[in-house]
Amino acid sequence: MGASCHHDHHHGHDHGRQNATKLALWIALILNGGMFVVELGAGMMAGSTALLADSADFLGDAANYGIALIVLPLALAWRARAAMLKGVTMGLFGLWVTYETINHILHGTVPEPATMGVVGVAALIVNVAVALMLFRFRSGDSNMRAVWICSRNDALGNLAVLLAASGVFATGTPWPDITVATLMAGLALWGSAQVIASARADLRQVHAPA
Repeated sequence: MGASCHHDHHHGHDHGRQNATKLALWIALILNGGMFVVELGAGMMAGSTALLADSADFLGDAANYGIALIVLPLALAWRARAAMLKGVTMGLFGLWVTYETINHILHGTVPEPATMGVVGVAALIVNVAVALMLFRFRSGDSNMRAVWICSRNDALGNLAVLLAASGVFATGTPWPDITVATLMAGLALWGSAQVIASARADLRQVHAPA
């Protein structure tokens, strides 16, 4: 949904781009929804905060892609409001992971590294595929930018989960898992601030006098 959307004579080009965007978002939505279910179950079974953090991230992203699909044909103001909602969701996710991490520190739960590793690799493959697919939409409006930031953060988060699994395996302590979950919470809060700032800029543009 690049800047060319503002020019009527680019209508045919826009329509093709919108269809491509729509297809990419549908694929991303299905993959993320599936991985949310897998990681939530694995995180509960393995007692891993990092996996739970990542599963919540997948759920947030599936919702984000769904919202992006709904608002795709709408005016910039609606797309910016959707991006704002996504930014707030990412922020809430960051706070939830922080809470879960503190909980695990208090209870000293040691996660099961093999499950973390296997699921982490599967999640990484999905996220890298989605990030590559959405890469060309990264310079669009705040809505598509939010989608791109989410998928990029996910791929980074998965690399971190794999590091945590290795760390838990090597040390037999929960600290690598807790460290990664804390970093992911920070990443979500930082991403949230970026998306909200981008959405606010779009809304200012909408309300600016022509």
